[in-house]
Amino acid sequence: MSLPTELPREHDLAALRFQAAARDLEHIVRNIAQRYIVRQVPLTWRLLHAIEAEALADLGFASRHDALMLGLFQRPGDLAWPETDDAVDFGQSTALPAVFAFAVSAYERAAQCAEETRRQTEHTHAARRARAWGG
Repeated sequence: MSLPTELPREHDLAALRFQAAARDLEHIVRNIAQRYIVRQVPLTWRLLHAIEAEALADLGFASRHDALMLGLFQRPGDLAWPETDDAVDFGQSTALPAVFAFAVSAYERAAQCAEETRRQTEHTHAARRARAWGG
C-alpha cells in the first residue's frame, strides 16, 4: 500500500476552510443587508454595527465553523468605529472588518442595480416619447 505522493498541506486545508467560512458569512451578511435595502434604509454606522452583531451571532454560521475560525471574523476590540446614525463613510480606507466590507458591498451593488434600472427606465420612456403616435 502506497501513500499518495502529494498530501494536502495543513495550511492549504486551513485556507480552504477560511474561504468556505468567508463565503458563508458573506451570504449571511448579504441576506441581512437585503432586508434593509428593500425597505430603503440607509446604511448608517448604527445599522452596520447591528448587521455585524446579527451576522456573527448567526447560529447556523456558528454551528458550521469551529471557534477558532469564528474568531478570525471578530472585529478586534481596539478597532473602534462610530456608533451613530450618520451615513457610513470609510473614506479611502480599504482595511475593513469582513462583515463591514460585505455589508458595504451589498449596499453598493444594490445602488448600482438601482442606477441601471433608472437608466433603462429613462431610456424606455425617452423612446416612447420620441414616437409621436405613442406605439
